[in-house]
Amino acid sequence: MEAYLYKPLEDKKVKCNLCSHRCLIKEGRRGQCSVRENQDGILKTLVYGKLIARHIDPIEKKPLYHFLPGSLSYSIATVGCNFRCRFCQNADIAQMPSDHQGIIMGDDCAPADVVQAAARGGCQSISYTYTEPTIFFEFAYDTAKLAHERGIRNVFVTNGYMTAEALQMISPYLDAANVDLKAFTEKYYKELCGARLQHVQETLKLMKALGILVEVTTLIVPGLNDDEAEIGKLADFLVAELGVETPWHISRFHPTYKLTDRPATPVKTLATARQIGLQAGLRYVYTGNVPGDIGENTFCYRCGEIVIERWGFQIRKKQLENGRCARCEAEIDGVWA
Repeated sequence: MEAYLYKPLEDKKVKCNLCSHRCLIKEGRRGQCSVRENQDGILKTLVYGKLIARHIDPIEKKPLYHFLPGSLSYSIATVGCNFRCRFCQNADIAQMPSDHQGIIMGDDCAPADVVQAAARGGCQSISYTYTEPTIFFEFAYDTAKLAHERGIRNVFVTNGYMTAEALQMISPYLDAANVDLKAFTEKYYKELCGARLQHVQETLKLMKALGILVEVTTLIVPGLNDDEAEIGKLADFLVAELGVETPWHISRFHPTYKLTDRPATPVKTLATARQIGLQAGLRYVYTGNVPGDIGENTFCYRCGEIVIERWGFQIRKKQLENGRCARCEAEIDGVWA
């Protein structure tokens, strides 16, 4: 189908305005995402309704810890991505078109089918995840609109590289997002991801301004973005631009895809990063990919009580009453019902 958010140019060229690459695409060629193609001067999406993955997940897997905790989320994806992360954890589907001569795979599915499946599965939300949801924006938009009408919430798990135009278009139907803030240097973004930090920062600030609940994830890669000063600057950015109530997930790296020469992140590094975030003023800082770690729990920022105790993606105990700490009645930031 014809893509959203592009501009026809002379000589059958088009400019895609969906993500911040803003690709200039010649006739017969594809953009950086490898799933949007200029066909005779008309930009077409090649992945509309072509679902490569659909599962029912706990919302904690996104990870979202402050948005309907303990609920289920119907999770979908198509192939493709607008980043080229060397450490891509879902490279088999995210990098499929770019790594395999443009191949597009997926089962045909309509937006109404996704919404119906979510409702049938008892899911309170639909998550557009596993790959980058921006690249299947048209299908995500149409699905999110239908879900909104049914009272089902919508979640993006994203690299944050969509344009302001795309974000503003979907914002009436987008309830929450987990955004990867992969590092805090332009060098890292350019060399490891093929992107720019500045655009992700702009997206985060705009999401906050639009009233979307935002949680942030940073994968700590040994020797590449684990410098304590850099981690501190990232935490300061979150406090200053998004607010102390922003949950920050610090995740453990495991060697994968094209980045196999680095060891797994030491748990001690994650603990240090968590302390840096808390000292910067963030109320909720979590450690990820370390089941059983104390950093999986949600603590009351006022009295220090554990208000949500977790093990991996499971909630063991909740001590929240109407979104407040059961001990001191401090209001815990998030969407709880």
